[in-house]
Amino acid sequence: MKILEESGCSQRVILHCIKVGEVAERLARLIRSRGIDVNEELVKSAALLHDVGRSKTHGVGHGVVGGEILEQIGLPEDIRRAVERHVGGGIGKDEAKELKLRRTDLIPETLEEKIVCYADKLVDGVDEVPFESTLEYFKEKMGEDHPVVARLERLHQFFNELLQNGEASSWQAPQCPERLSSSRT
Repeated sequence: MKILEESGCSQRVILHCIKVGEVAERLARLIRSRGIDVNEELVKSAALLHDVGRSKTHGVGHGVVGGEILEQIGLPEDIRRAVERHVGGGIGKDEAKELKLRRTDLIPETLEEKIVCYADKLVDGVDEVPFESTLEYFKEKMGEDHPVVARLERLHQFFNELLQNGEASSWQAPQCPERLSSSRT
């Protein structure tokens, strides 16, 4: 929390980070209960810090900016990478170049990175939302054929398969409140 505050994050961003942290922790525990090794401390830390870059920008580059902030204060690379890779369903190399982002390898790779990214898609502001509402939001905003839509669908499928029998939905909120556009990344 101190890092978020000292970086200049708004109270709204901090509350969002706390909620994403709660969802990510629950997801990590559920995955661990399935006998899958997951670094719960890494998930918790990265989820709480995932939007630290919003202290400088609310644009699509806030993940990369957040990674740079965390690098400057000496946090481990695994936390920085999860923060950098949480935007959308990740950002492909060509998109990153087009967006003029300083890093181009922004697709979540590790289980922990995927958990942080997915948990963020299950929270709008401070409200838990079903994955489907986030997917609809991105389809409306970016177009159904945009690569982010396919990446989000693959991310959702990954967790459904990982948790077997579609149990990823057992901890999602049943309805979607009004969208808060600045929190959807």
